[in-house]
Formats: sequence, structure tokens, C-alpha cells
Amino acid sequence: QVQLVESGGGLVQAGGSLRLSCASSGLIFRLNAMGWHRQVPGKQREPVAGISSNGNTNYADSVKGRFTISRDNAKNTVYLQMNSLRPEDTAVYYCAVGDWGTRAAYWGQGTQVTVSS
Repeated sequence: QVQLVESGGGLVQAGGSLRLSCASSGLIFRLNAMGWHRQVPGKQREPVAGISSNGNTNYADSVKGRFTISRDNAKNTVYLQMNSLRPEDTAVYYCAVGDWGTRAAYWGQGTQVTVSS
């Protein structure tokens, strides 16, 4: 059974930083592409960043240069470092298993990120 557990969300002022973590179990982590998505109430969930099994990364235009996705295969964990946060980054952030641009196979439960102005 695949489990993804996000942590690290919270409330931060605009311009601040947060690091999200997603610990996985039940899959061969090093062989899987991973990603972060976000959703605002009333809007569709959108991809934010993705990292392939060999470390190639992709980002949504809105976060390029501010967010960094990384992975630690020894810890079965994927991270999202978020810098220069803006109020429009406020959303529930979800960890997911799957390649960039494709439908995710598994989702975490989400973690709330709130950026105050």
C-alpha cells in the first residue's frame, strides 16, 4: 500500500520561505518520478514541480526561480523548497507519484500553505 505523508506547511509572511517534505512508503521510491501539486478552493489542482527518477526537474512558470524540488532516495523523501513566497502561493500542497505532465498514480493528504501579505 502506497503512502505519502506531507509535512512542513504553515503560515508565513510574503517574502518568506518554507520547506515541504513528503515521506513515502510502499513503493520503490528511487524508480518513481515524484511531484508537488497545489489546489485553491474552487480551482483545479495544478502541477507545481516534478522530479524524475534520475533527478531531472520541471517547474510551473509561476514558481520558476523561487521553488526547488529535490529528492533523497535513501530517505524515500521528496522536498519542495519554497522561497520568496507570495500570497498567490497560498494553497493546499499535495505530494504525488507520477511523471511531469501525466496523471498522478498516488496522492498524499495535502498540507496547507498560507502566505500573508
